[in-house]
Amino acid sequence: MKNINSKSYLRTIGLFMVLIVFSLTACKKSFLDVAPQGQQPNEQFWQSEADVTKAVNAVYGNLRSWTEVAFAPIAVESLGSDDAEKGSDAQDATFMNDFDNFTATSTEGQLQDFWNGQYQEINLCNQVLDHIDTIPMDDNLKARYIGEAKCIRAYSYFRLVRAFGDVPLRLHLPVDATEFNIPRTPKADVYAAIEQDLADAASVLPVSYTGEDIGRVTKGSALGLHAKVAMYQQKWQDVYDLTTQVMGLGVYSLFPDYQELFRIENENSSESVFEIQCALIPGNPDASNSQYSQVQGARGVTGGGWGFNVPTQTLADAFETGDPRRDATILFRGETTPQGDVIPLTASNPMYNQKTYVPFSLYQSGFNEGCQQNVRVLRYADILLMNAEAANELGNTAQALSSLNAVRARARGDNEEILPDVTTTDQASLRTAIWNERHVELAMEFDRYFDVIRQGRGAEVFGPKGWKAGKNEVWPIPQNEIDLSAGVLTQNTGY
Repeated sequence: MKNINSKSYLRTIGLFMVLIVFSLTACKKSFLDVAPQGQQPNEQFWQSEADVTKAVNAVYGNLRSWTEVAFAPIAVESLGSDDAEKGSDAQDATFMNDFDNFTATSTEGQLQDFWNGQYQEINLCNQVLDHIDTIPMDDNLKARYIGEAKCIRAYSYFRLVRAFGDVPLRLHLPVDATEFNIPRTPKADVYAAIEQDLADAASVLPVSYTGEDIGRVTKGSALGLHAKVAMYQQKWQDVYDLTTQVMGLGVYSLFPDYQELFRIENENSSESVFEIQCALIPGNPDASNSQYSQVQGARGVTGGGWGFNVPTQTLADAFETGDPRRDATILFRGETTPQGDVIPLTASNPMYNQKTYVPFSLYQSGFNEGCQQNVRVLRYADILLMNAEAANELGNTAQALSSLNAVRARARGDNEEILPDVTTTDQASLRTAIWNERHVELAMEFDRYFDVIRQGRGAEVFGPKGWKAGKNEVWPIPQNEIDLSAGVLTQNTGY
């Protein structure tokens, strides 16, 4: 599959049943942990409620695939920032440096992978949304499944529009060949479609789940993602209202120990608003397919990983003196982790991403290192910081300080000598404090690059790396997509 926007879209549809079979066995939660099924032909598929359940489960299963969590997202969503660089051995995957120094061109393969990955996910969502009304099934379950598919489709489109700006907007499966090759949609219209999907989802999704359904997207997931989408458009009243709704749901709170928040035993904690479910399934390495932790794990140690997407000294220096989040975010060469693992002095890189760290003792030969590690997409700390930023922009200083300082208080724990509350009431100074807090609280979680750009500070922060205003606000559209579209798709300025 090379092009999902145009002529090869049918190939994506053809792969749909394969993805369902692959996905059903590849997740920790039992709503995806289903025994392998034979490949069911498309014409025999959309017949029952059970088929719809399989299709929705495939939507979740694909979220942890290579193009969703590994090299392509690292390249497109992380390496452009001042927080991360390629890592690994100098000669390994040197093409990743093109994203760090902004020399990536439209033919770079990671751009194609990222594009394909998002449209593949969108196709799986559209499969559900276009077929579900034809299936006799429980009305409440149908409404929930529609909400889940819309929420995840919105997430994929948000990733696309942040990375590329205008992108083709496909909200239904093509009905004939004339609908395969569609042009780019203005990003304002893409954002509007994303917001509509998230509003629809929030209206029907439950506040929480129990048992085997834990890990599915919720009302809070939809509201929180909607807040983030609104933030990128500077719709501050919407951001404030949406985050306030999430804060009022009564199901979220900051996990007390920042370092432990990212460990496997604390997945889907009280701080988790949206989390991609991953797992090591005994006896089934192929189904234990997440490589999110593997590609970022400490290199040169059994149970570690490949050592890509490593923190920079700039990030290490960004933390205030004594901030425990520094050691919880950065795995330093030569240190011993709280779980007792030694990072050897001979490790290839001086620092690694500790948020993806899985204790080496959990490694099993034949499985991807760290395949058990869930991906934290949206945390309650982010909700609070979005609320603080929106409140400050709206002149509500008291609320801004309350939400900001709640995050700082969790970080310092019982040590009152570090991370004192922010007290400034000057809007510009408070804005800077909130931005700084986002920087360290969410470090290495694939937000920093886009945060700086939306704040209008790309040239200031990334200029020394080669970032140029008027060009690098977005990445180039993959050239293969333009070629296959026969010029229907156009290239971004400067590429």
